[in-house]
Amino acid sequence: MDKIFLTDCRFYGYHGAFAEEQVLGQIFVVDCELSVDLTAASQSDALSDTVHYGHVFETIKQRVESQKYQLIERLAGAIIEDLFDSFAPINAIKLTIKKENPPIAGHYAHVGITLERHR
Repeated sequence: MDKIFLTDCRFYGYHGAFAEEQVLGQIFVVDCELSVDLTAASQSDALSDTVHYGHVFETIKQRVESQKYQLIERLAGAIIEDLFDSFAPINAIKLTIKKENPPIAGHYAHVGITLERHR
């Protein structure tokens, strides 16, 4: 299956299990890989034959920046639901959400989750 991907998309949101995360907020880094049949687009050179990744970005941004969740697992699930509802050609989605600065004492690049869903 062909892939469309968006990598290291950065958004400011208010998600987390701790009260201060829901008040102060933080950066969330999202990677999104879409499985889509791109045969027609590879032959036609027509935007209408693909999934517009600018619209995918805006869909993810809307969900991350306008809602609050305790769990990034739920945030990822909501994003996947939005993408499946908005873009019929998507067959599968792999979505990763990372937090670079969660309230965990220690040294690390980030923590996060990955969900993979198929129609």
